[in-house]
Amino acid sequence: MEAHQPKQQDILKEFSADAGKGLSTDEARKRLEEHGPNEISSGRRISPLMILLHQFKSPVVYLLLLAMGLSMFFKEWLDAVAIAVVILLNAVIGFIMEFQAERSMEALQKMTSQTARVLRDGRVQEIPSGEIVPGDIMLLDAGDMVQADGRILESMDLQSDESALTGESLPVDKLPGELAVDTQLAERTNMVYKGTFIRNGNGKVLCTATGMDTELGHIAHMVAGAKKSATPLEKKLESFSKRLIGITVGIVVLIFAAGLLNKEPVLEMLKTSIALAVAAIPEGLPVVATLALARGMIRMARQNVIVKKLSAVETLGATTVICTDKTGTLTENRMEVTDALLPAAEWHKKEKSPDDETFRCLQLVAVLCNNASLDGEKGIGDPIEVSLLNFAADTGADVAQIREKFHKLKEAPFNSDTRVMGTLHKGEEKGEEKYLVSAKGAIENLLDICTHALHDGSPKELGEEERDKWMRETEKLAASGLKTLGYAYREMTYQADQFMENLVFLGITGFMDPPRHGVQEVIAECHQAGIRVIMLTGDHPATAAHIAYQLGISKDEKDVVTGKDLSNESDAWAQRTVFARVSPKQKLDLVNALQEDHQIVAMTGDGVNDAPALKKADIGIAMGIRGTQVSQEVADMVLKDDAFESIVMAVRQGRVIFTNIRRFIIFLLSCNLSELLVIGLVATAGLPFQLAAIQILFINLITDVFPAMALGFTEGDQTVMQRKPLDPRQPIISKKAWGVIWFYAAVIGASALGAAFTAEYFREGDIDVHAANNVMFYTLILSQLLHALNMKEGKEKYIGGPVMRNPYLVGAMLLSAAVTLLCLFIPPVKEALRLEMIPQLDWLLVAGFSVAGMLVIRLGSAIFNRD
Repeated sequence: MEAHQPKQQDILKEFSADAGKGLSTDEARKRLEEHGPNEISSGRRISPLMILLHQFKSPVVYLLLLAMGLSMFFKEWLDAVAIAVVILLNAVIGFIMEFQAERSMEALQKMTSQTARVLRDGRVQEIPSGEIVPGDIMLLDAGDMVQADGRILESMDLQSDESALTGESLPVDKLPGELAVDTQLAERTNMVYKGTFIRNGNGKVLCTATGMDTELGHIAHMVAGAKKSATPLEKKLESFSKRLIGITVGIVVLIFAAGLLNKEPVLEMLKTSIALAVAAIPEGLPVVATLALARGMIRMARQNVIVKKLSAVETLGATTVICTDKTGTLTENRMEVTDALLPAAEWHKKEKSPDDETFRCLQLVAVLCNNASLDGEKGIGDPIEVSLLNFAADTGADVAQIREKFHKLKEAPFNSDTRVMGTLHKGEEKGEEKYLVSAKGAIENLLDICTHALHDGSPKELGEEERDKWMRETEKLAASGLKTLGYAYREMTYQADQFMENLVFLGITGFMDPPRHGVQEVIAECHQAGIRVIMLTGDHPATAAHIAYQLGISKDEKDVVTGKDLSNESDAWAQRTVFARVSPKQKLDLVNALQEDHQIVAMTGDGVNDAPALKKADIGIAMGIRGTQVSQEVADMVLKDDAFESIVMAVRQGRVIFTNIRRFIIFLLSCNLSELLVIGLVATAGLPFQLAAIQILFINLITDVFPAMALGFTEGDQTVMQRKPLDPRQPIISKKAWGVIWFYAAVIGASALGAAFTAEYFREGDIDVHAANNVMFYTLILSQLLHALNMKEGKEKYIGGPVMRNPYLVGAMLLSAAVTLLCLFIPPVKEALRLEMIPQLDWLLVAGFSVAGMLVIRLGSAIFNRD
């Protein structure tokens, strides 16, 4: 039986509880042993050692470890050390950036480590919250955090802030009574829940659940059970590594066999084949990817986005769906008067104030029947009352002067029975004392104490037909997503004790939490980028639908589905765009449904109720200003400004980084495969100027490190948000891209071989094997360095595009060229690399064939339009 369903006497009987005396000390002790302490179970922490070991869990790192082992076996110590440095550097950077482990369960515990007041043995006692048991009678006052779930037995103007649990943006009135069994969590007005706050009033509550049996505990279960799948980048790199291994092994076996057929020494061919295998593996990939991701984290931090995990940066770029809450992310998280309906006039936001006596009276009531105050742009007090003061000031009323003119004598506070607030004021007009009653509240309750309505400055009797009309107008405003409030006043010549009667009705206003400035344009940018935006909110369905339509999230102002209406067929409602009154489990189910549909899901949230979905999503995004500690701990990133625009900025940065990762993978592969093709053709043809193993490794070192790293720092341009997200099922390098890579490799290889053959053609006498070898060696290096300039993506410009504007790339190319030339002047290195000073003509051939190869690639890229 649900605790909100039975009658009060029945639920007291079920828990064997006494509302007047509470439990006895002995009975409470027995129940504590039976149910356990009122605590949220702590999850297992991720140790620093596990974080460090995780850095080595990568197919590319496995390949590098194999290559390092082979290099050590053949005593290629320099290459083995270089690979080891790359692996360690990658691990250290990743460890430092990911050291912030998940602390969700500890945060849940911190929320509840307080004391509570309960009835025990017929008297009020203060006990540690962990000792509360089912059946305890809890006493709650304004400012208290609720320490356990409970059914309300008595209440006086009790209001609870449940935004962290349900997403409801305003405090909820709490009353005794029973509710239908299918009442949604956000609408259970006879219950209070662990982890929420009492904002107003007081109450007596029967504890119905403690610890992991509370709604907060159920969420903790879901947080623990929500498992993250591998990131898109991890999946793509694993697939890429397997394919690369196959290609490398195939080519190396062919080259080894060709060498044996040409009667090359077996040991020499074995060393060359191993060197080729090492060369084919892009050892720069993990460290360049890690540095690119780390740099993205730093850039995002400067723009109010704190990313807690490296992998989350790339995942942002692959995002296909953003599930966002409404309040504070899409909206300003403040109330604003947008409409006013009067008997003879109406006003809408941004319109000029009507020249109407009723409107001036409405302004007067908005200021006087109000306990808030203005402090600059921000107000102090109830959000609705602050918005009324702003409304009055914005429409021409002098708030300070009105309050100075009318001194408050009495107040009839708003309560859950009358649902109306009234104040009595004393003023002076033309030397005579004047008493003024001002009132505001729920329309149906306010109309009950009104006898007239103000028409054109004079009161007229309020008939049943006009009352019905005002109820219809109120329903219209509510249907458009506005919260409503009615207003009335009365002028008297004497001070009365009973002043809340025979009032004159003035009209109604509509309130809305206005959309953030610029959000509509950002959502349009998401749609242009192929990213679907889904709104999930705990607010009223009509409010959610109206805001979603206004911002362009949905095309139909009535397109909204509530948690109550959702069926178990989650894949059917995964296509909807606006959800209201959804439970934590339904949010989690939605994320699961989207992921099963092969979507990459970014999920925003700020409350405890969002935690399971935040953890399960591919990228969980918590709010930094209003977010709970729990939501921030389980999330992958935190928005310091709570702005939706920051999410889209992060998505853009993620796309830039993913593009750069693709960019340098294509660069590394085309360079490395060009070396394989050159050595394979030379070995197959039995040519005498074969590259030595140490030369292969040097070329690989020069081109795989600095230029590739610089490509990872390329800035994006406006085209990055003008293309659709890549299908998460597609590999990081598509079939078409592999074809283009082979084309690049063939052109670079042909340039190197062409330069070597041409050098021999112009040379007199016998073939100079060393000279031809050096020409091929230098041409391969220069061709690969120039090839870095070809790494434009999609619709990026070539001249003046992101690659050409990359200052790090220019510096890296010059540095690599300088290191290569410097090797000629260091005798031990020159001897080890088998280098010699070549004539000027050969240098011209190296430059000519390298530039020619770059131009051929540019022409081919324009024709093929690489994806």
